[in-house]
Amino acid sequence: MKFKELLKDVAYRQIFPRGGLLLVKLISKTYNIRLVDQVNEQSALDRYGSVVYASWHQRFFPGITFFATRKPIAIMISQSRDGEMIARVVDILGWRSVRGSSSKGGMRALKEIRALTGQGYRIGHIVDGPQGPFGVVKPGLITIAQFAGVPIVPVITSAERCWTFNSWDRFMVPKPFSRVIIRFTPPIHVPRRLDAEAFETLRQTVEEQIQKRVRQTDAWWETPDSIKRYYP
Repeated sequence: MKFKELLKDVAYRQIFPRGGLLLVKLISKTYNIRLVDQVNEQSALDRYGSVVYASWHQRFFPGITFFATRKPIAIMISQSRDGEMIARVVDILGWRSVRGSSSKGGMRALKEIRALTGQGYRIGHIVDGPQGPFGVVKPGLITIAQFAGVPIVPVITSAERCWTFNSWDRFMVPKPFSRVIIRFTPPIHVPRRLDAEAFETLRQTVEEQIQKRVRQTDAWWETPDSIKRYYP
């Protein structure tokens, strides 16, 4: 490998992931975070020993460092070049990267996830990533929960003040020192066997539930009596 290519590879695999993660950690340390409805998470963990955390791509920034406290945790990542850098970040965080997608290595990855949930790992999943369309729950979420035999717990993040990027999903990063809510919604149980119609109905139900809870949680910032419950 030529020196220039080697330098580029080192930057892509080591420098960019570590530098980016350091910046994320520095910003995240300034947040004033409140956890809401943790009983929903805990009830699912008590019964099943594991869950699939589901989040929009737009809002996963606050969870990057927060869910490091939920270890052991694993996340399925594609075998693409972009997936390689994401896997590096995941590894640095101390999470478990499981490489595979619907187009390549999917069955092997599902089997690994099922084995990991049996060992107490929790699973993180970005439901509309990595390229959208925004706000659409892709079938992979239901398949993962179905195969692993654990419920889905949608996680809603909402911030008082955000930067919003000009990306396909209007990616949001809470501003430093912002108040941030991380809300666990009721677990959604996924039967092991579903015909095509039932599968699609459940997918739509999950999508609608996440959209509803996002709107509801965002509205708290505009309602003083609502937000005072968490920031008296």
